[in-house]
Amino acid sequence: MQYGLKDKVAVVTGGSRGIGLELARALMAEGAKVALCARKRESLDQAAAQLGGAGDSLLAMTAHIAKEEDVSAFIDETVKRFGRIDILINNVGMNLVTPSVADTEPSLWQKIIETNLTGTFLCSRKAAAVMKGQKRGKIVSISSIAGHRASPAMGIYGVAKAGVEMLTKVLAAELAPFNIQVNAVAPSMVKTDFSKPFWSNEEIQKAVVSRIPLGRIADPMDVVNPVLFLTSEGADFITGQTLMVDGGSSAV
Repeated sequence: MQYGLKDKVAVVTGGSRGIGLELARALMAEGAKVALCARKRESLDQAAAQLGGAGDSLLAMTAHIAKEEDVSAFIDETVKRFGRIDILINNVGMNLVTPSVADTEPSLWQKIIETNLTGTFLCSRKAAAVMKGQKRGKIVSISSIAGHRASPAMGIYGVAKAGVEMLTKVLAAELAPFNIQVNAVAPSMVKTDFSKPFWSNEEIQKAVVSRIPLGRIADPMDVVNPVLFLTSEGADFITGQTLMVDGGSSAV
C-alpha cells in the first residue's frame, strides 16, 4: 500500500514497541525518515535493530515526553539530523489498572494525565513551531475508544484520551492557517503488550469481543494504515477529526 510518504520526516513517540514500532516500520517502508523516542535506551536499541539499525533514515533517542526539556531536545535533534518535520505521531500512552476515579490518589491521576495528555501537548507544541515555518505538516494522535465511554479500571486513561481529542480539535482550528492538519485515531483494544493485561484474560477478552461487530480484537496494522492515510496528501482536507478504528463497536 502506497501513501506517498517518500522522503518525508516523521516523528513517532513511543516508537520502541507495539503500534509505535509498527508505525515506524511502515513509514520506513514508504521511504520516510523516522525519528523515534522512548524512555528506555535498551528498548530503543532493540527497535532500531529490528528496523535495520540507526542511520541516514532513522534517529532513535531517549526522551520522556512529559518533560519539556526532553521533548525540546528530541525535536531539536530531529530537525538537526533531517532538516524538517513533516509528520508528528503522538503515540505514547500509559494505562495503569486504576480504582474508580473517586478513589484515586492525585499522584496516580497526575502520572496518567501527564503521560497521555500533557505529553501530547508538549510534543505537538514543539513540532508545530517547526511546521509553522514550513507552512505544512501533519499531526496525528493515538486516542482510544476509552475516551468515548466509561470503562472499568480505565477511568483516568479515558479522561486523558478525551482530552487528547479536544486538544486535536483546538490545534486543528489554530493551525489551519499554516496548512497543518491535526487529527486523531481512536482504536478499541489492540493486541499489543500495552493492553496484554486485558486481552490475555480470557474472560475479559470474551467480554470485549462480544461488543465488537467484526468479532475480534484489532491488530496493530489495523491502526497503522488509518494513521498513515491521515499523514498522506489524501487527507489534506481532513482536520480536527477523530477516526474510530473499533470494528464497529461505537456503532452499536
